[in-house]
Amino acid sequence: MAAAAAGPVFWRRLLGLLPGRPGLAALLGRLSDRLHRNRDRRSRRSPWLLLAPLLSPPVPQITSPPCCLCPEGVHRFQWIRNLVPEFGVSSSHVKVLSSPAEFFELMKVQIKTAKRRVVMASLYLGTGPLEQELVDCIESSLERSLQANFSSDLKVSILLDFTRGSRGRKNSRTMLLPLLRRFPEQVRVSLFHTPNLRGLLRLLIPERFNETIGLQHIKVYLFDNNVILSGANLSDSYFTNRQDRYVFLQDCPEIADFFTELVNAVGDVSLQLQGDDTVQMVEGMVHPYKGDQTAYCEAANKRVMDVINTARTRQQLLHAQTFHSDSLLTQEDAAAAGDWRPVPDTWIYPLIQMKPFEIKIDEIVTETLLTEAERDAKIYLTTGYFNLTQAYMDLVLGTRAEYHILLASPEVNGFFGAKGVAGAIPAAYVHIERQFYSEVCSLGQQDRVQLQEYWRSGWTFHAKGTGATLPKVRFGVLSHL
Repeated sequence: MAAAAAGPVFWRRLLGLLPGRPGLAALLGRLSDRLHRNRDRRSRRSPWLLLAPLLSPPVPQITSPPCCLCPEGVHRFQWIRNLVPEFGVSSSHVKVLSSPAEFFELMKVQIKTAKRRVVMASLYLGTGPLEQELVDCIESSLERSLQANFSSDLKVSILLDFTRGSRGRKNSRTMLLPLLRRFPEQVRVSLFHTPNLRGLLRLLIPERFNETIGLQHIKVYLFDNNVILSGANLSDSYFTNRQDRYVFLQDCPEIADFFTELVNAVGDVSLQLQGDDTVQMVEGMVHPYKGDQTAYCEAANKRVMDVINTARTRQQLLHAQTFHSDSLLTQEDAAAAGDWRPVPDTWIYPLIQMKPFEIKIDEIVTETLLTEAERDAKIYLTTGYFNLTQAYMDLVLGTRAEYHILLASPEVNGFFGAKGVAGAIPAAYVHIERQFYSEVCSLGQQDRVQLQEYWRSGWTFHAKGTGATLPKVRFGVLSHL
């Protein structure tokens, strides 16, 4: 037992001596753990496998009765609105983009036409000519706003990760400094710093490797009342040949307000970039790595959860007024009153995961949905990096739903062809994939659980998401935040 336990520790120490890419240490560490657990996993799994749904978290209690006035099937997911706000929109306001180029061009158009707000949250902003085009679009819009005959209300708020955005001499910060210096009253740049990277650890871990400790990973791009939900970062490959998912929500003010408030809340607990390239905290806020970690996490939890709970209450009241009012207006009456809106047929639940702050809504909802999947359900999972947690693997193998899993082939993995140890990462993911599929086959479930690999010459693959088709109702989680 002692020798087996020492294996992963030795492996991680060895990794510390090797150069590599940001996710290398975490991936190979988990791979090592899997290799050491693999010998006895099957014997431990078999008596418990069919109990996986019983061992998973129960469905949160529904505090309100099913809504018979809502579109058919919506009540099956109403429990989610006890955790996050529920937004009802018309499908005519939802557009799914198909390519990185379409995503990039839409971003530029939206920036140029924004009158009131531009809110962008991403892991980082790249430093190439395409990224500079975006910055130039923002600068032009701010310049036009100053030249208008009236005082402009245009505000720009950008949230990035501190460690990823500070990498190298030319980085996300240096790209945005001209905007801060020229428009200090209209531009805010917030850099989230994980509270887990502090003290001696922060001093010793080299650049790139420090990003494995924790990151800001929200990807939302908002322009007035239009919102793009995506997994794409603000970098040239995500604008040209890195396939991701992009959902464009047009004229959705409640959703835009929520994401504005959420990004502002995370921004408030982040470091604020100054015009001289220094950073400072919002006055009265605990510092993420210099201050008390518990106090910081509690304050951050309260700030974010206040936004979630306020929006959730607001949307529940709106839902009640829309579907349970004693004097429901017809669509014609509403139009005559100047408040015409299409009847909602699409429901959006923003799932949020901020584990350092003890916010695990995405985890709760995903595990519950997988647990409750019925025999006739079809679950669609897509990921650029196949590395299911043990809990998710147990759910996939222990429930009765049909699973279609799409993942990157080795050739379209972002690490393919990298120098040094990083070049072995695609092979490591293939090994994990084969291990999983071997278990699928050993249980005779290959007809129920299908794996497919995305391949396209010259492209990489980064799409992540969960979707489901259930009897008489469709459900889709378009974006995990």
